[in-house]
Amino acid sequence: MIEELLPDTVVAVETYGDDGIAPLYPEEAAVVARAADKRRREFAAVRSCARRAMEKLGVPPQPVLPGASGAPQWPAGLAGSMTHCDGYRAAALVRAADLASLGIDAEPHEPLPDGVLAYTSLPTEADRLRRLGEERPDVHWDRLLFSAKESVYKAWFPLTGKWLDFTEADIELSVHPGDRLAGSLSAELLVPGPTVGGRRLDRFEGRWTVRRGLVATAVVVPHT
Repeated sequence: MIEELLPDTVVAVETYGDDGIAPLYPEEAAVVARAADKRRREFAAVRSCARRAMEKLGVPPQPVLPGASGAPQWPAGLAGSMTHCDGYRAAALVRAADLASLGIDAEPHEPLPDGVLAYTSLPTEADRLRRLGEERPDVHWDRLLFSAKESVYKAWFPLTGKWLDFTEADIELSVHPGDRLAGSLSAELLVPGPTVGGRRLDRFEGRWTVRRGLVATAVVVPHT
């Protein structure tokens, strides 16, 4: 599901359960030693996906530790992103020479809890969601927008090392002709964007899909 949203240079590995989880490295196990069992299983399963992606890229599997911000610290020469929600875990990796950054996110395809949309969206985005909901009522557009914001942030942070608020990117979702459950997304950055290849970026682009009770989004930042 995630791989179809990404360029061919990206390797994605996903699982719809927690079977076949590889043991954590000791330094990874220490991070979640006091966490609840559910958190430990998610942590381990998504890192199993990441290690399988490393192998597909010809990189020896190694620990993936969270940095001070919680973002994963990837081996030198790689860029990547991970996501997990109930029943789904995925990791996507690419050689840093092929992409500047990427972000992926998956969420259950159900409405956001009450009040979350108002906190995480701009008035312009809410207006667009209302129109999309009238045209495609079978898609939970509020959850899809939330997922897109998460993917934008995951692509943004490795390039800037800074927080990006939900209201600092204006995201427009569009539907692919002939496929009402897939489309593209465009995020206008409302704060100064990262500099990639000597060029200041003001927009991120990505794709989305709805499948198997999930919404998934992906954002890629190419070298300019």
